[in-house]
Amino acid sequence: MNIEEARVNMIKQQIRPWGVLAPDVLDLLLVVKREEFVPEAYKHLAFSDTEIPLPCGENMLTPLTEARMLEEANVKKHENVLEIGAGSGYMAALLADRARHVTSLEIEPTLKALAERNLTAYGVTNVDVVLGDGAQGWTAGAPFDVIIVSGSLPVLPESFLKQIKIGGRIVATIGEAPVMSTQVITRVSETNFESTKLFETYIKPLRHAQTPSHFKF
Repeated sequence: MNIEEARVNMIKQQIRPWGVLAPDVLDLLLVVKREEFVPEAYKHLAFSDTEIPLPCGENMLTPLTEARMLEEANVKKHENVLEIGAGSGYMAALLADRARHVTSLEIEPTLKALAERNLTAYGVTNVDVVLGDGAQGWTAGAPFDVIIVSGSLPVLPESFLKQIKIGGRIVATIGEAPVMSTQVITRVSETNFESTKLFETYIKPLRHAQTPSHFKF
């Protein structure tokens, strides 16, 4: 497989047709080598439109889902980011290139170690991979400029809203099968939030995610 040709084709055939057009995002997908964060047994699938298995029954999201979430997060160089679900460390590496600092939360010790190894090997220095349960967000370091969630949530817990700065964004997939939508929620004031639905999808639920209650966003 010609790695660089496959990378370019991923962008031309998957990412751009799905509406990801921001030049800085497309350039970043060329620069950060996705195959370096894919388990050895699945490197041949690194640029395929498919979720890639990881240890502990988890997986990497599809390239187009990652790209769209990255574009909508719109991370700036001065911003601090909370990523919930470190996985292999790939999304953290993308975010790290754009952010001041990334806290990447992972509930599985095996995946925490994997993400740390991959990020260290890739030379990323502004990511802390932290072992913890992010189903209610993460108060240490809050409030954040951006929160990005790699697993789906039946509902968005109110605790997440309290952990984002005014002007900050939460990118999360909300709902239950078969209807889930990836959304960007922006805190516009101390008490007001705006939500925009981006696309419908199915993403594996986040471990220990809150079940629906009377709270409505």
